[in-house]
Amino acid sequence: MTHPMIAPSILAADFGNLQRDVELLNQSQADWIHVDIMDGVFVPNISFGIPVCEAVNRHATKPLDVHLMIVQPERYIDAFAKAGAAQPDRPGTITVHLEACTHLHRTLTQIRETGCRAGVALNPHSSVDLLTDILDEIDLVLIMSVNPGFGGQTFIPHTLQKIRRLRRLMADSGRSALIEVDGGVSTDNVADLVEAGADVLVAGSSVFRASDPAEAIQALKYFDRAMYQA
Repeated sequence: MTHPMIAPSILAADFGNLQRDVELLNQSQADWIHVDIMDGVFVPNISFGIPVCEAVNRHATKPLDVHLMIVQPERYIDAFAKAGAAQPDRPGTITVHLEACTHLHRTLTQIRETGCRAGVALNPHSSVDLLTDILDEIDLVLIMSVNPGFGGQTFIPHTLQKIRRLRRLMADSGRSALIEVDGGVSTDNVADLVEAGADVLVAGSSVFRASDPAEAIQALKYFDRAMYQA
């Protein structure tokens, strides 16, 4: 078993010192930089949009993991790809919500055409079985372990069962995609998440509210080394 990939969410960063925090992530053992885009419609909060994504990209040396928590995400795929997700030297991910896409297959094709990995996010109430007929088009499945819209929420324990079920679904169908988990991730549950089958862990508050964010990232990535031995 390998170490999980860590994608710190800049939603929890200090927006007054965003360049500093992005450069901190560049120097850390983080793998991706998670960018949460909220529109106040699909989720009950507004975060930031294309200009902030562009600003992050100007200073980032790691791939951007753009999570679109917005209605009609297909309208903005190309814009976010150009804003930083589609970098030739560090191709990123654009993830849309199953619940927000009327024509999910078309939207995933659109994402892949930009050169980005195509991700699908599932809210806590959505079953992984809904992905059965679309798995061939998905590079990443983002399992929301909190209700989307706010940082700092409590992890929903049922998420572990969803991860295991998704891992079985992919194994039974002979398909593969990265499994990402977002919400309430910390050193308290990282071992259980990886054991269940998670590949990528999004962490916001547990990283940026730590006294040493780089150390917090390392603790998540290398938590309980014994269980990661092949």
